[in-house]
Amino acid sequence: MINLLLSLAVAFLTALAIRLANFSWPAAILPSLILWVGCYILLARRIAKRFQAIVAEVQAELQTTQATNPREQKTRIDKTLQKLETARPLGRWQFMIEKEIEGFLGMIRYSLREETLAKVHLQKAGMRNFYASAIQGAMAYKGKDIANMQKHFELAVKYGKKESLMWAAYAWCLLQLKEKQKALAILSRATKANPTDEKLKTALQAVQNDKRLKMKAWEPAWWQLGLENPPTPQISPFAASKRSAMRVMRR
Repeated sequence: MINLLLSLAVAFLTALAIRLANFSWPAAILPSLILWVGCYILLARRIAKRFQAIVAEVQAELQTTQATNPREQKTRIDKTLQKLETARPLGRWQFMIEKEIEGFLGMIRYSLREETLAKVHLQKAGMRNFYASAIQGAMAYKGKDIANMQKHFELAVKYGKKESLMWAAYAWCLLQLKEKQKALAILSRATKANPTDEKLKTALQAVQNDKRLKMKAWEPAWWQLGLENPPTPQISPFAASKRSAMRVMRR
């Protein structure tokens, strides 16, 4: 919000200066618009870089939690969550950052099996955070809330259509519900959206031939959705989080 207001102020002052120089108001429109857009982009990039730096630190810290004892692991995770909270003031400067933070917090809480807390954060995440939507879809599936499962997975494949895991996870849930035709329809949409993705093509062929949809091709990201248990417990930093942070700069 502050970035928008600052850029609007620059544009207004520019227009005023041009008018005081005895030019007409119409003559001030184009240069003011150019400065408004340029200023906003520069300010947004500055905030996005600061946010990405915090996200990178959070991911690095989460990477180390797997090699520690449970007590130290909890300490590090708490430290990581506190670090993420320090990014909240950036939300006053740039749209969507607050929603991205909620998405990250929800994903981390979910990886810790704290589903009640995770749900609170994930509901505040932006719709474009397709991993957050997929997790909500997974939670709805486990809670036998099929309507919400479909709603959230549809958001996941809409905004994450190039992420084949979103499609595969959606189809996997439908197959567990004995909805083969719906699963086939999802995988058909997936291959059309990703015509060069061999994993999706293989998945579609497997389902067409009445074979089990194996998710091994999407490990370890598949484990992050919590629909199947991994061989060993994992605390994951969610690889998609960095891509999510990158989107803030483009909004």
